[in-house]
Amino acid sequence: MSKLGNLGARLHRGEIGYDFVKNRKIWYGLSILITITAIVGLAVRGLNMGIEFQGGAVFTTPKNISVSVSQAEEYAETASGHDAIVQKLGDGSLRIQVAGIETDKANQIKAQLSDDLKVDGEQINAELVGPSWGEQIADKAWQGLGIFLFLVVIYLAIAFEWRMALAAFVALIHDITITVGIYALVGFEVTPGTVIGLLTILGYSLYDTVVVFDSLKEQTKDLTKQTRWTYSDVANRSINSTLVRSINTTVVALLPVAGLLFIGGGVLGAGMLNDISLSLFVGLAAGAYSSIFIATPLVADLKEREPAMKALKKRVLAKRAQSAAKGETPVQGGDEAFADEPDDAAPAVVGPRNQPASRTRGRGRPSGKRR
Repeated sequence: MSKLGNLGARLHRGEIGYDFVKNRKIWYGLSILITITAIVGLAVRGLNMGIEFQGGAVFTTPKNISVSVSQAEEYAETASGHDAIVQKLGDGSLRIQVAGIETDKANQIKAQLSDDLKVDGEQINAELVGPSWGEQIADKAWQGLGIFLFLVVIYLAIAFEWRMALAAFVALIHDITITVGIYALVGFEVTPGTVIGLLTILGYSLYDTVVVFDSLKEQTKDLTKQTRWTYSDVANRSINSTLVRSINTTVVALLPVAGLLFIGGGVLGAGMLNDISLSLFVGLAAGAYSSIFIATPLVADLKEREPAMKALKKRVLAKRAQSAAKGETPVQGGDEAFADEPDDAAPAVVGPRNQPASRTRGRGRPSGKRR
């Protein structure tokens, strides 16, 4: 077995682990800091909305034009008075995109470009894009996002409980806010592809969260019938038991997206890939982070406000203090709590799998019968 596989098996059995829940205030503080930075960036810089949302014109030159991208960009900005985005297409033609211009000005820009590029004006294809189309896309995206979040909360509240639904909702908002804030700070153009990427990452983020919640639900059945572990202990075990799985799925998903963003968008200059690849890359990373460091610790916080869980925690701590006073090694709240079978009636799913009774039990002891 590989080292990573062995690590995952030991995490799943509870032999080793990290106390994520105990250090939850650190993760909360880090997330608040990142979120505030994203909001400030969004408020100060704003989003660089694409032509689909602002309206404008797209000019396509003939094939195999000899003008460079940077020179064409300079010509377009001079002719329009606005920022321009120029992309070289596979057939050698140039796609010149100018946002925020009026319809009647497009003909003047086209004429000026034909002179600067030394191309016949009839060979330059001009397409006008109205801002209403982008507004319709944005409205539909917001509607889809609202419906998605509503259905997610309802499903999780039914399949699990309302506290898990609330924690998953907070994690999703956390992921969206960070992704949008990164867009504002980096200055990448927001296009319909960006909207698609934002909606896509919600599914990935929710998947990781539900995996942990499912494990937590299974391991907390009849939890109040024992006095070895608190709800936070079991929540921490659930995170550790699914940790390697979450890391593997996230890394596998991030690798092709990183190829699109850094190689396709950065090295090859395929700017059209940046809009969707950045949202996917940031969203996937933020989703993996929130499912481990935000959602489950938040559920533990909410659950331990319940009277039954408060009473359980009080009994567990009292028993540990009693064991410490007797000089025994007290069972702590970390993963070492799962190393031994409980003395009392704990649910089997909390501890390791039940071992068969030893076949040597009773050997060497007098049977009580006289020979």
